[in-house]
Amino acid sequence: MLILKVGVAGKELDTVAIHYKCRHCQVELGAIDEELRAEALGFDSLTSTERTDMLTYEPNGDIHVNVICEDCHEALMRNPGLHELDRMIQ
Repeated sequence: MLILKVGVAGKELDTVAIHYKCRHCQVELGAIDEELRAEALGFDSLTSTERTDMLTYEPNGDIHVNVICEDCHEALMRNPGLHELDRMIQ
């Protein structure tokens, strides 16, 4: 679980948890145990389409970030046809 102090225009808001997981195999990935501003993670540089595809917001403020782990990335590189699937591990 990643902890992030989310701020807007220099004002700090509540601490939320950031969960990173692989979009294909659902493995939980990494952790950041320090307080960061949202801009430090680059969320502000995502397009609205990328944000919709990668980020899910929970009612309690938690953010789930869907990424691709190294194992799934390697499988996609070896088998490009897997890109057509929403989830290559069913």
